Amino acid sequence: MIEEKKYPIDKVIYPIQKFIQQEKAGGIVLGISVIIAMFLANSAWSDDYFHFFEHKVGFHYDGRSFLTYSFHHWINDGLMAVFFFVVGLELKREIVGGELSNPRKALLPIAAALGGMLFPALIYYFFNPTGIASNGWGIPMATDIAFALGVLYLLGDKIPLNLKVFLTALAIVDDLGAVLVIAFFYTSHISLESLLFGAGFLSIMYMGNKMGVRSILFYAFFGILGVWTSFLLSGVHATIAAVLAAFTIPADVIIKENAYAKKINDYINHFKGIDPVEQIPTLTSHQLHVLEKIKTDTNQAIPPLQQLEHAMHPLITFVIVPIFALANAGISINVDFNELFNTNIAIGVALGLLIGKVVGVVGFTLLLVKLKVAPFPKGMTVANLFGLGMLAAIGFTMSLFITSLALTDPTHITQAKIGIFSASIIGGLLGYFILKVCGNKP
Repeated sequence: MIEEKKYPIDKVIYPIQKFIQQEKAGGIVLGISVIIAMFLANSAWSDDYFHFFEHKVGFHYDGRSFLTYSFHHWINDGLMAVFFFVVGLELKREIVGGELSNPRKALLPIAAALGGMLFPALIYYFFNPTGIASNGWGIPMATDIAFALGVLYLLGDKIPLNLKVFLTALAIVDDLGAVLVIAFFYTSHISLESLLFGAGFLSIMYMGNKMGVRSILFYAFFGILGVWTSFLLSGVHATIAAVLAAFTIPADVIIKENAYAKKINDYINHFKGIDPVEQIPTLTSHQLHVLEKIKTDTNQAIPPLQQLEHAMHPLITFVIVPIFALANAGISINVDFNELFNTNIAIGVALGLLIGKVVGVVGFTLLLVKLKVAPFPKGMTVANLFGLGMLAAIGFTMSLFITSLALTDPTHITQAKIGIFSASIIGGLLGYFILKVCGNKP
């Protein structure tokens, strides 16, 4: 039996680690954050809650202020840039070696995602064809991957694996669509000078990739201080910089799998052959040298892209997205309902998500299958495809983010949030029950 030393702190850390490793954990934490935000927005501390995110912070030097923005702005342009950076890493991984690498396999989720973006936008625009409200057509286009997959994983083995893969690929393409919509339609006045600086820093990162630079610090330095700052000052939304920077991260390995396995096996045999110093808790210099070689070769056998993605996922899931929800999900229920529905924003967003997503995802998928362009994934039926379409109507994070870009009037923003919350809750519940009943039925 392998002897493994246990410490008292392990009793605290182990349950936390076990929770974090669950697929549904992200959706649970996000849901709790939304509930806290709603509670604070309708409590005795509501004024303090809303005012807190208006405080400004920045850099001050020699009488000059730089990058001075409110907490809300820093969260939406700073922390969410990190979120979109990981989205970019996921996109590149899927394109290089995942579900989007095979054109025939990728065609169905890509079509479903396109349909799930087009129909919600059209439905919203049908209800809000003119005026400032028409700017919000992008709000119902996005699916919240954390919530949607969280609901799906609650069903466990009742759902075929191919359905989870399909929804993941759909949501990733959906995220790419949201990024493009933000880039082309929700970008303010552009400073070409700053944009050229950003392009220059991106070129440095790209050349570093081609020259074999694998240092995370290299990409972090030029990505944050160079690309992100330049795009922030250019008027193009900083989240676009994060996605572009992610595409420059190397996705290849120095040591191939077979060579790595042979090397590690040799190191282990070597390590076993070293005589340890009895009754001394530390390692000998010889043992330490072998372990350092194992560590170095292990790093060279993992693509930097996947190292970053794996390391940053807990940060995104349990820190950045919950903070974003706390800052953006609070809605005061103490509103004039006549004023609340003086536009069609709420109904446009709600029906765009609930009806548009389902019609787009199900309709485009069935169309491609009917035309024999792509086959149904194994285990998928029309019934559970409909359930996935309902889950795609969950639009918390990305929809709230686009709301902050598309609308400026506080009443309009509240209307959009009510539409998002209503559709997301109904879509999540209906999707769960449909998949529970028909998940594995042929």
